[in-house]
Amino acid sequence: MKPADARAAPLPQRRRTLSIMPTFTCPAACADCGTLSSPRERAHLDLDTVLAAIDEAHALGFCNVVFTGGEATLEWATLLRGIERAASYRLPVRLVTNAHWATSTAVAHDKLAALMAAGLSEINYSTGDEHIRYIPLQRVAHACVAACQRKLRTHVMMELKDERTVTPESLQDHPLLQSLTLQQRSYLTILSSPWMPLNHSTVYQYPQGVACDVQAAAMRGGCTSVLKTYTLQADGRVGACCGLGLRVIPELNVSTTAEAHCLQHAISEAEQDFLKLWIHYQGPAKVVAWAATHDPTIRWEGMYAHQCQMCQRLYHDDAIRNVIASHWQEMIAEVMQAAWLDDIHIPETLSQLLHEQN
Repeated sequence: MKPADARAAPLPQRRRTLSIMPTFTCPAACADCGTLSSPRERAHLDLDTVLAAIDEAHALGFCNVVFTGGEATLEWATLLRGIERAASYRLPVRLVTNAHWATSTAVAHDKLAALMAAGLSEINYSTGDEHIRYIPLQRVAHACVAACQRKLRTHVMMELKDERTVTPESLQDHPLLQSLTLQQRSYLTILSSPWMPLNHSTVYQYPQGVACDVQAAAMRGGCTSVLKTYTLQADGRVGACCGLGLRVIPELNVSTTAEAHCLQHAISEAEQDFLKLWIHYQGPAKVVAWAATHDPTIRWEGMYAHQCQMCQRLYHDDAIRNVIASHWQEMIAEVMQAAWLDDIHIPETLSQLLHEQN
């Protein structure tokens, strides 16, 4: 959705991430998967397309590359070649995986040795109550141990819902992780992120204080994904965010690999859309909260915990869309001020302070 005539000049050069989904195929079929991935999906990218995107990302000054999915390790040859190409440009490379391949610590060591030889600099494991229906937590433990022993920066992202059984503590207390030294464990970070349904009318229960309300919306910053991460999806579309919900929000898809210079086209298209600017600088929760001040029938407080749930709501709820279409102009000055603060004033002030200290 783009309000009529809501176009702006392209943003200043910023630190952008190229996210690549080599496939939508995944050995897991988690309920409410944010990328609609499953064993039934068959879309995948060819190697030339992946390498061309990495080349263009380097030319455009992108700061890092992330391989995700689906399960990127199912496209093993493409994954290794892609990591090698990104690393050849000295771009940090991250892999997001469910660790299905870590059937033992020895096997995990072999896989990680190949990934690190190609140039991988960070690995992220996804797990939780949905994932362990398909990928045992034991495999995540094997993968964590092997990565930490190899001194590879390792992050585990766990699903957060009310009454979950898989928690950071359950992984930290796993006998395999208990065998790590303190120095090895220093390479591991375990975090939780709200598990979200892609349909905004489906509401999950979260621990107290997690779901967003007016006060929390006011305190939340802008979206760190929209206009900063450009995602090359397995079906050839290029999205202007990290990937969660891209397949069900057409407006976030701004280019395709069939277009010459697809990333440049994606940046130009996305950064001239006022609504995306608004989401980037203030966050979708503030947009929804603002819309509710114009239309009191819009109920949202206490329903959503994840930023992407709020984004789903604002793009799919006709009442919110109508408010934005009718009143978006009143937010221009506030959004542009946020842009000036984030992109010009704060960086210049910090740079000056650092210069004075030196």
